Amino acid sequence: MSAAGASSAPRPAPPVIAGLLLAAGGGRRLGGRPKALLPYRGRPLVENAVRVLREAGLGPLHVVLGASAAEVRERADLTGCVVVDNPDWAEGMGSSLRAGLASLAGTGACAALVSLVDQPGIGAAAVARVREAYRSPASLAAASYDGERGHPVLFGADRWADIAATATGDKGARVHLARHAGELTLVECGDVAAAFDIDTPPDLARLV
Repeated sequence: MSAAGASSAPRPAPPVIAGLLLAAGGGRRLGGRPKALLPYRGRPLVENAVRVLREAGLGPLHVVLGASAAEVRERADLTGCVVVDNPDWAEGMGSSLRAGLASLAGTGACAALVSLVDQPGIGAAAVARVREAYRSPASLAAASYDGERGHPVLFGADRWADIAATATGDKGARVHLARHAGELTLVECGDVAAAFDIDTPPDLARLV
């Protein structure tokens, strides 16, 4: 093949890495204030989380809602997102993870990068770093902060079935991560993000 022919060969398509945002929590320790609707910079917190995933180059974007789902749909701008209702949200994060992964079936996504709505200190720079850890549908990667595993977490599509089978209660993917700890790639993000959660009333000061 000539050099000209080689240079004109089509490049392989980039992998499709979906953004999966878990935003179903009812904010029990916040007096029952749904986390997706907490005010942040004048808008619902869920909009910030969607923006972060989009700026990090993820797509498609799937958002799992639960508590006050109808109100979230009405008040938050989720344009361009696939919104997934989780009627079992009160069972814990595991049910939202299962619902989100199920919604990605048939989308052609090679992996899902899972983030949480209540971590506004994690921006697009950290998410993009974890996204770049993708190597194959068997990839398993997570952000770390001073060496401690945190969010977001990237799950190659080959892992989704096992994660869904073991994600119960508030365990999320912890069972799968523990079983496959030796396969996990940690991506240090402590220099570009702060991994705090908005869980209790004192935490609300972090949204100001």
